[in-house]
Amino acid sequence: MLWATARSVREERSRQRYALQDFSLIKVSLVRGKSGWRIGSVEGERNYFADTLSGTREARAAVAAVVRLLRQFLHGEIAHPTLFDDTKSALEKINYKSIDHSGLVDIYTLRFLHTLGYVATTPELNQYLTTREWWQLPVLPEKAVAAIKKAKQASHL
Repeated sequence: MLWATARSVREERSRQRYALQDFSLIKVSLVRGKSGWRIGSVEGERNYFADTLSGTREARAAVAAVVRLLRQFLHGEIAHPTLFDDTKSALEKINYKSIDHSGLVDIYTLRFLHTLGYVATTPELNQYLTTREWWQLPVLPEKAVAAIKKAKQASHL
């Protein structure tokens, strides 16, 4: 995630206004300026919050929880391809009606904090941290929930 500025994108004549919305996955060209990044051109791929499949309140709350976690912990300009893949997978799986949204967000949070170095690998958590199709795993055990809580407190963010 990267913070960038754009001018006049809320105006009615702007072609970028629909792509530059919260909760959107976009392709963007960026230009480095004196005071940070500026947006050149934008191509919107998907808005996970406004997606018609995620019309339920629980799904929208899960999307907001994932984005809130990203905004809370990611700062600066470091590339995290693993986090990007996990985040994209989580946001896509939230749209499935058969998935437990709160359980999915909990497992994503555990993997997210582990990737950033806040949660250590233990035998109890190993399957949640290493499985490629992690969204199909059962609900987190109590030790994992405690590890998430401890990691959030230790981060001071």
